[in-house]
Amino acid sequence: MPAHAVDAGALPHRGDELGGQAEMQTPDGLPAEIDLSRPSAARVYDYFLGGAHNFEIDRRLAEQIAGMTPNLAATMRSGREFLRRAVRALLDAGIDQFLDIGSGIPTVGNVHEVAQAADPQARIVYVDIDPVAVAHSRELLTGNDRAVAVHADLREPKLILDEARSSGLIDFDRPLGILLAGVVHFVPDADRPADILATLRAAAAPGSFLVISHSTFEDQPQEMLDAQRLSARTDTEITLRSRAEITGFFGDWTLLAPGVVHMPLWRPDSPSDVDDHPERFGAFGGVARYDRPAG
Repeated sequence: MPAHAVDAGALPHRGDELGGQAEMQTPDGLPAEIDLSRPSAARVYDYFLGGAHNFEIDRRLAEQIAGMTPNLAATMRSGREFLRRAVRALLDAGIDQFLDIGSGIPTVGNVHEVAQAADPQARIVYVDIDPVAVAHSRELLTGNDRAVAVHADLREPKLILDEARSSGLIDFDRPLGILLAGVVHFVPDADRPADILATLRAAAAPGSFLVISHSTFEDQPQEMLDAQRLSARTDTEITLRSRAEITGFFGDWTLLAPGVVHMPLWRPDSPSDVDDHPERFGAFGGVARYDRPAG
């Protein structure tokens, strides 16, 4: 499974397929467009991370998925921990604006919490393709005038950039952090992910940073690869890529040490946070900086 998304499509979606129509009322204040008769991948992900923005139908699906892939929750937590460490590194470098693409529901120590705890003036634009995640995000961000959620597809980078500009929160003439945690592997080769990344990089000012985590086939046991291939049966097929391919997404930006590595190895808070098998989470992570060209 990917590090930053739940492949809920691998199991039934409708409430009656999970043992009866869900008998839930929309909580007060929750956007009416949220369908509580169907589990949501974003809310399942929230559940695995220990969040509170999920419902019984999501929790039941999560338990079914966990039964098939016992390491999934740990993989998701590893992905979130990598993202938090990367955001802190960007804050230390002076970054105060973030474009988080493929954000899911911004909960449990997500970008705005980490960034605004260090810098209350930090600004965040969340982008997700899932309307459920966007609806929840907008509700959660009510009252936070320095964070917004946008409904858009990574495969339309120019639209994302336009939406970020129109939000009034991102100034592309200043350095920013572009976050792509566990989302690029949902873009097949046919959709030219390298071109998408090039478009995003081209919009950034010198001094900006790019954060990527991405599922891989390298160093993975056959049973994990077989589980990954199940995604081909869904609308969210995963494309596993090599370390070299993932590194290529950073273009000519300067990779920060230790480079593109298995996620737990990227600047762990403590050596004890890394066990003997950091590859078991099945994803690489890296951070790169856009240095001003010489001349």
